This record gives sequence, structure tokens and C-alpha cells, in this order.
Amino acid sequence: MYNVREHIQASLGHFRMEGYWFRYSSFVPRLYNWCRELGFEPGKIMPSRAFCSDESQGYPIILLAKHFGTFPFNHGRVGGIMACDRHGPHAHHGEDLVIVHSSHVGYDPQTCTFGTYRRSQTSHGDCSSNCGKIHGTLNWYLKEYEFARNNVFVDMRADHCRLTIDNQYLSRSRERSLVLHLERMVENQGDGEMAPLSIQSTARTFRATQHFHQHMRWFFSEGDGKQPIGDALLPEYFTYRTDLAEDHDGTRQLEQNLIGAMPWIVTSAEPMLTAAQANTQAEFDRAFRSVSQEKAYRGRNLVYVSGLHVDISPADGQLFPLTKFIPWAAYVQLKTGERYILEQEALFERLNASSQHNPEQIALDDAIQLMEEAQEVHLHLPS
Repeated sequence: MYNVREHIQASLGHFRMEGYWFRYSSFVPRLYNWCRELGFEPGKIMPSRAFCSDESQGYPIILLAKHFGTFPFNHGRVGGIMACDRHGPHAHHGEDLVIVHSSHVGYDPQTCTFGTYRRSQTSHGDCSSNCGKIHGTLNWYLKEYEFARNNVFVDMRADHCRLTIDNQYLSRSRERSLVLHLERMVENQGDGEMAPLSIQSTARTFRATQHFHQHMRWFFSEGDGKQPIGDALLPEYFTYRTDLAEDHDGTRQLEQNLIGAMPWIVTSAEPMLTAAQANTQAEFDRAFRSVSQEKAYRGRNLVYVSGLHVDISPADGQLFPLTKFIPWAAYVQLKTGERYILEQEALFERLNASSQHNPEQIALDDAIQLMEEAQEVHLHLPS
């Protein structure tokens, strides 16, 4: 998705959170009522969820079933990736169609941090990563960034700055690695060559560019000697080299969604949150083209909504998490041929304008009781 570096930060910055969320118990009835206002027929709407398989995503599924009157179809893969090869079966299962896609991230209200979730069903109610797929994907990238923070050194002088760089960042032979933008950091000799001032056993020292020297004045003082670059290794100074071409089964789609934004993710104060935001944005962009061109959806009413789930761990005695939904974008396609996209602000306002009270919601306990009391049907099986 992100093939223009300079636009990544702007794209991530457009994902607004403060004041743009709904409690899930409010979001789903608003979504249902919006669909009804668009002309969707009650009892004929087939919702689909494209969520991660994490158990923290169960409560949203229950609410979708409660308000739409049927258990939702499953478009989801681990990590909040949409299975775009399931559009046809989804379209076959209902007259009017809704897709709710979401990446997700945990939130600990005690520490006010993102990325963990308390697993009530474990022996000691342990906290673990949430989303685990995002955490597993980020792990290598975070470790590479941490090593670079500690193995690139800045030495501020009166009129210039010296950079000592670990040899691995000067080699082009590593197939998978963090890659420094040396042309922005190291002064060359006019012919493109970067001549070291000194050579050590595992590193080389160079004179930094004037721009880099001026930038580092915000972080380092003259005369402090050689210091690890640390947080001053900003996204504009590095990227990652990795091969994502071999992805025949789609298991690396999440990594493909995140790779372009990875320098901004690993330098974020909340990497898990930033990654979940980036995945939501990239996945809507990818799946929109698939949904809008799907033959099985032509001539049908369809709403495809994408956003972010924030899973707040359940307190003691509480069965389900308090899940909040932050909408990002929506694609609307109507039988009349009308098609349009709602960006975040317009989508939030549209959902907020719909009622959070749904008189057509089903009483799940009553529906289950009615099923239990139904006359027993005896199966006549072949001998």
C-alpha cells in the first residue's frame, strides 16, 4: 500500500481516535439502523465479520447476531485480514449484505497502555499480547530497531558530527535487515563514495552530513563524546529489507500491510496500536477493490465498514471485554447503482446520526429457549 514514503506519516496521522469511538453496544444498532435507512430489508440482511480469531472478538460477534438476527458469516483471518475469496459464498447467503472489518488492539486501563489483554481463562488470569498475530509480526522488526539504536553512535563536535556505524549496516549482502538511509546521514566525497574517518573491528566512523548534524543538535550536546543514537534514529533515517514475495496462502498479508509503515510503527510510543491502525487502513484499501469488483455483489445492497477494535480487558466478575469501535472508512453500494465511500469523519457522523435503539433486535435468551422447546426432529439415517 505504502509506496510513497513521505505520505505514510500523513496517512497514519489521519486516523483519529479521540472522540471518534463508539461502545460496541452502541455501534452495532447504529449500523443496523443505517442499513435500514438505506433500504435494507429486515430479516434478509446477512452480516459478515472480518475479525481476528482471538476470543476477545467474540463479544462483537454476539452483538452482530443480536441486532441483525442471524449469526454473521466469517470473512476473517488471523490478524484482522479479510479473506477476499469468500465474497461469493457470503453473497449467496443473504439478500442484503453487510461486512464489518476490524483490526484489534488490547488496552490496559490500569497502566493506560495498548497491546495487552487479560486472559481470564488462564490459570492466573495472565495478560498477554493482543493482537498476538501483530505482536508476532512486529517482534523481529522491534529487535532490529533496538539493536540499531544501540549500535549507531553520534559524536557531536564544534563544527560537525561523527557517526560510528556497525558494519552490518554497511553491507549489502544481508537479505533481511534494517537498512539505514546512509545518503541522508553520511557525507560523501562528491563521487558518491563514503570514506570512513576511522575503521574499527566491527564498525566504521564517518563524518555526517550537515543536515544530519543540525538535526542531531536537538538530541545531543557538543563534547558529550560518542553516544548511542537511541530515539534519535527517526523513521526518516531507516527502512527494512525483507522478501515478502513468497506468500501463496496469504499468511504474510499482515506483514505486507505493515512493511511500508514499519519505521513509524517501531518508533511509535505504542507500536501495537500504530500497527493496528496501519493494518486497518491498508486492509480497507486492499479489500475495497476486491469487494467493489466482486460479480456476486453486483446489483445488491452492500455496506462494507472498516475500523479498529479496542479490547479493554474484563474486570473481575465480568465475562466479556468492553470493546470500543473506532470507524475508519466505509464503502456503500446500493441496488440503484449508487456507490460511494465515506471517510472517517463522514462515517462517524453518519453512524452517530442513526439511533442506537433497535426495536428489531432479537432476545437471544428467548430465541435459544424457543429452539430448545421446539418439537424434536428425528433423523432418518441410512443404515
